Amino acid sequence: MSTERTEEIPSGRARHTRGRSHPLTPPAWLLKGLRPSAAPIPWAAVLRAGIALAVPLAVGFAIDEPEYGALVSMGALSGVIGDTADAYRMRILNIAVPQLFGAVGVALGTLVFGHGWLAVAVLTLIALVSGMISSIGTVASVSGLMLLLYGVVGAGLPMPEPWWTAPLLLSTGGLFVLALTLLGWPLRGRQPERAAVAAAYRALADTLEAAGGPGPAYEERRQQVTQALNEAYDLVLGRRARVHGRSPSLVRMLAQLNVLIPLVEAAPAAHLRQRPLAPEIPAAVRELAAAVEEGRTGTPVLDLPPPDGQSERAIDAALRHAATIVLLADPDPYNVDDRLGRPAALRVRVRRAVRDMMFSEASWRYGLRLALCIGLAQALVSVVEIERSYWVALTVTFVLKPDFGSVFSRAVLRALGTAGGLVVAAAVLAEVPRGWWDVPVMVLLAALIPAFSVKGYAFQTAAITPVILLLSDLLNHQGFDLVRPRLLDSLIGCAITLVAGYLLWPESWHTRIGDRLADTVDDAARYVERAFGADPGTEAGLRAARTARLQARRRIYRDLSGVRSEFQRALTEPPPTGERAAAWWPLVVAVERIVDATTAARVRVNHGAQPPGPEEVAAIAEDLRGLARGVRRAHTPAQLHPPTPPPVDESSVLSPVRQELTAARAIADPTGKAP
Repeated sequence: MSTERTEEIPSGRARHTRGRSHPLTPPAWLLKGLRPSAAPIPWAAVLRAGIALAVPLAVGFAIDEPEYGALVSMGALSGVIGDTADAYRMRILNIAVPQLFGAVGVALGTLVFGHGWLAVAVLTLIALVSGMISSIGTVASVSGLMLLLYGVVGAGLPMPEPWWTAPLLLSTGGLFVLALTLLGWPLRGRQPERAAVAAAYRALADTLEAAGGPGPAYEERRQQVTQALNEAYDLVLGRRARVHGRSPSLVRMLAQLNVLIPLVEAAPAAHLRQRPLAPEIPAAVRELAAAVEEGRTGTPVLDLPPPDGQSERAIDAALRHAATIVLLADPDPYNVDDRLGRPAALRVRVRRAVRDMMFSEASWRYGLRLALCIGLAQALVSVVEIERSYWVALTVTFVLKPDFGSVFSRAVLRALGTAGGLVVAAAVLAEVPRGWWDVPVMVLLAALIPAFSVKGYAFQTAAITPVILLLSDLLNHQGFDLVRPRLLDSLIGCAITLVAGYLLWPESWHTRIGDRLADTVDDAARYVERAFGADPGTEAGLRAARTARLQARRRIYRDLSGVRSEFQRALTEPPPTGERAAAWWPLVVAVERIVDATTAARVRVNHGAQPPGPEEVAAIAEDLRGLARGVRRAHTPAQLHPPTPPPVDESSVLSPVRQELTAARAIADPTGKAP
């Protein structure tokens, strides 16, 4: 008999599955990777990519040096792939810094071209360094990728003489993309940061609109607020760290972000009332979002209903204060609390990052993992005669990027994407004559890269494959003969990655959700202690305590966002890893609700509720730490064996927190038989 069950997935919608699936139906983890994302097409990036890759080809044909034009276009390709930020200063880092590492990589690769085992040793060492620096951050990850990618290209393709020609041409292509990107800076230089702050206001308006209502809408929108705040703070504080002195525009945007925090804190309290807010409240927040985006100033005029209860009073006070700050023309530059702390100087952060990398077990583990796979790939092509052998190591480089997603699913999706891209490449190489016809073809193919990249990894691979093949043909003039070796080498690289980069490493067989969730639960315990700690007694102490509490809350929500990202990554793994990850999902939601209930309790205390006693605060913190210890020991929630929940005092402001803890225990032990 067929059975039907309903299970919750991260989007909050119900997914129905029936007994056994059809034997010919692809597995869910593969379908998830093949399903195109609903992200909008970045038309500006589409236009920029078409120009950036086609113009160098045209110039190369004009000066009768098509190989030079192909190398410049190849450098532009890396710039197009790396241009993923919104703020212009971040885009400079995302494009320019990886170009420097890429130039070093291709120079080293060129110097060992044709040297057999010396090339194997050098590329293995480059892979170790590339893997280790990839753990530092986003820019470092792309830089590590470019270092290894261009090192492989330099060691696998004959480059023009002298040795510095290829690094110069590749860097020129990346800088050309950067120049095209910066053309819009004078018109919209501050727009990305301002738009990010406004997006945080709009996300909060959606959350307040859903507060108190039934269903998962509130939870989904609260997660969007966390993501929007993370992006806005990263952009504004990241830009402020590079500005000497106090920029009035940055001070104003930071003040507008800071006054959003009390409203964010009041949202859980409003939701716990189980009664929708008046529609005037989210409408007022959306009006503030428009004022932020347009840079409007003036006198705030709010038409809000009279507040009823502690949570509504908190929202009313926070909203009126936010309106005052948003419309204020010149905030006091010396009275803006950064809340998260102003970032340290760039040299200090780089020094810390390098130190952390050198002493990080995870950094060394990934570096060794990547070095092993690259070493095997290069050793294989040195022993066995393989056409276009550098494609094997290139495939390993692209697939074995853990910060890009599941290694297993990326290997499978890359094979499928390559096959799709080869269909296009075969038609182009067979039917389009080499020469000036390559320029309009490149305009079309390059424009597809940013359009397909937002749809998923397989689609990005399918778009990049014909571009790289066309550029490679301009360097080696092999035409249609490139197609079959490209597919074979890609399959060999995927096989090496699956065996040496996935199956041989025990960490590949279990999800990291439990460990990361345990760290978040520990942070929640500290947050409870800070939220209801002893009164400092002085104004300065109160400000310091409030800042520490806000930092703790923001850290928890960032951690939870990371847990959700890890959860999404784990779902693309094949069984049993994906199934184990799905088992943790209800507990992830339960921890989020515990944090929300704690924030709501703090808001109620701020507006007249009786604060809890120190014994109750200590008991809840210890309960949370006990839950964290259980999560670290268990492989699945069913192995937690939580202790018997303590009695709940319904009159306490922390009663909702106790109830959410009880619900978390019920998830861990649905039978209620745990000791």
